[in-house]
Amino acid sequence: DLKVLIASVRDEHKMDKIFEQYKPEIVFHAAAHKHVPLMEDSPCEAIKNNVFGTQNVVNLSDKYNVKKFVLISTDKAVNPTNIMGATKRCCEMIVQTKNKTSKTEFVAVRFGNVLGSNGSVVPLFKKQIEEGGPVTVTHEEVTRFFMTIPEAVSLVLQASAMAKGGEIFVLDMGEPVKIIDLARNLIKLSGFEPNVDIKIEVTGLRPGEKLYEEVLMDEEGLQKTSNNQIRIGRPIEIDEAEFKKELNILKRVADNDQDEKVDLIMKSIVPTYVRREEVVV
Repeated sequence: DLKVLIASVRDEHKMDKIFEQYKPEIVFHAAAHKHVPLMEDSPCEAIKNNVFGTQNVVNLSDKYNVKKFVLISTDKAVNPTNIMGATKRCCEMIVQTKNKTSKTEFVAVRFGNVLGSNGSVVPLFKKQIEEGGPVTVTHEEVTRFFMTIPEAVSLVLQASAMAKGGEIFVLDMGEPVKIIDLARNLIKLSGFEPNVDIKIEVTGLRPGEKLYEEVLMDEEGLQKTSNNQIRIGRPIEIDEAEFKKELNILKRVADNDQDEKVDLIMKSIVPTYVRREEVVV
């Protein structure tokens, strides 16, 4: 019995009406701008949607006594090198902070790339192969974690079922995959020879893109659960008064579209945020 509604998480009034009417018991919050290079160009949009859209839904979940709230997060939130990852880390902090004062159980589930999802690399590679190439890879050493849609969905449901509130669940994504190997294998599976029939072209890392993703911050530590594919990251202490103050500044900056000020404030909120060009190799 599915009811589909169109609304923006940024529209607090509309979201309030939806919560008031339907009074959901469980909220799975997946709404976000997730395109890394595009968000580098429009950081204020990433903040308005990801950070304050999440804050709206979190506050309404608390107001309408939702039993459980599950934030869908990303491995890009760990030591973020781009604004998208930094906004998602900020969302995790909003969820963990709210959990301390609310009857609602607020949790986050963090995982990597989902094969076949919107914007996934596999459909792009298939399209490039169909067109005769080239297949474009940003860097020869770039790696990513992958899981299938059914795996991701079942693990999110299982993690939310075992949630008690305040946890960040980290899904075991297995071993990271080299994107260039993925490209070679897809070319072979399509009946062609890599760099003979279909060329592989290395285009260079895009703005904000990492060579490899991580799934946990050093300071979090990992706890086992009854499911060996699900771990729990220990919550990091957050100074709530300071966090609230910084979010107010961030909101002002985003509302005034002051893109140039975003980085400084985000670094203050998310200390692990370091832009890729600042990383010393």
